[in-house]
Amino acid sequence: MTMTVLEPPLGIFARRHRAVTIGMVALIVLVAFEALAVATAMPVVGRELDGLGLYALAFSGALAAGMTATVLGGRWGDLRGPVVPLWTGVAAFVAGLLVAGTAPTMDVFVLGRFVQGFGGGLFQVALYVLVSRVYPAETHPKVFSVFAGAWVVPSMVGPAITGVVVEQLGWRWVFLGVPLLVAPAALLLWRGLAAVPPGEHPAPAGPGKRTPIARRFGWAVLAAAGAALTQYGGAARGAGVILLAAGLAALVPALVRLLPPGTLRAGRGLPTVIVLRGIAAGTVFGGEVYLPLMLTQERGLSPAAAGMVLTGGALAWSLASWIVGRRPYDRVLILRTGPLLIAAGLLMTALTVFPDVPVAFAFAGEIVMGLGIGSVYPTLSVLVLELSAPGEEGENSASMGVGESAFTVMTVAAVGAVVAAFGAAGPVYLACFVLTALMAVTGTLVAGRVRA
Repeated sequence: MTMTVLEPPLGIFARRHRAVTIGMVALIVLVAFEALAVATAMPVVGRELDGLGLYALAFSGALAAGMTATVLGGRWGDLRGPVVPLWTGVAAFVAGLLVAGTAPTMDVFVLGRFVQGFGGGLFQVALYVLVSRVYPAETHPKVFSVFAGAWVVPSMVGPAITGVVVEQLGWRWVFLGVPLLVAPAALLLWRGLAAVPPGEHPAPAGPGKRTPIARRFGWAVLAAAGAALTQYGGAARGAGVILLAAGLAALVPALVRLLPPGTLRAGRGLPTVIVLRGIAAGTVFGGEVYLPLMLTQERGLSPAAAGMVLTGGALAWSLASWIVGRRPYDRVLILRTGPLLIAAGLLMTALTVFPDVPVAFAFAGEIVMGLGIGSVYPTLSVLVLELSAPGEEGENSASMGVGESAFTVMTVAAVGAVVAAFGAAGPVYLACFVLTALMAVTGTLVAGRVRA
């Protein structure tokens, strides 16, 4: 009798995958630093450019542009491989940073954020396609946990460095400095891709069975326009209600075309996965948009100190992702408890609106919230790849990105509308945190539907 010895699966840092893993992590580190840096610097940017009225749009505008890019990048990656959309996205990301860093007005700054968001949408969905093409399926949870771990160092030092740069050199260098670091990170990734066996990552997936890319891109542009109008209308007064209604009228039918059938009613399987990703992202990012501004206005914190509050959430996010990536857990249990943790963290953060509550409560709330989204995010990423037929990984990953962006834009628009209507004050911030916490709770109600 012949005994067959099964070789253990290749690890993500094995010789075959080491270079591409390190290259992707290096790029994600810079994305993480930039994301935390923007949140820390935005209160100063808004004041110096006299653009607090466009404060929320500077965040959600990048998401709206990313919505279009993920659709393009996902189908592009399925048909032609992930390499070209990856490098196109990196180039646009850098261009957007340069525009934002040299912006003379808030309008130009928002334009730079749009370009940056478009680039980020392209290369981030390309990374998902790259994971599905390069790594064995059993290693996908570890890959996504390492992606989350790439946020650790930026979380620890990013807000503090950003605060010092803003106070000593000016906020513009927060945006102009990152492109200087993209070059070595891109070189690492380029060398990593060159080390992958020829033909492994560029293999086209065929024509696919879904909507043609030109038509999907058209719907994506309509969705992005609707998202931008929704956000701008939510932040404006008076006629802003008309813009808000027009944005929703464009956004909703576009999402019906872009997302898998049944997504807006949380149908079983992939549709629920996309809904949960949107709820998790929308409530966390929607809750954090005004947190640094609230801490600087209501509690008198410096930009550096306000940014450091976000550190706890990012570290907890990385820790939770690392834990769920080590071994299999009950996914439905994770997806039910994660949104509850997000809601609890938001409510803890809300308490710091009151002067008698220590600011440490906001830091602790960020930790609880980070544990929630850190456990949910990689679980949903793995589920998307598992529920995708061969050749549809990019399109389904793009759908997840579109849903995430749409939910986040709508949440930020709702929060921005409350602030625009009632003014930036303690009770208003409290209402916004409570609103997003209630939205997070809805995630646990549909988690059981992830099973197809």
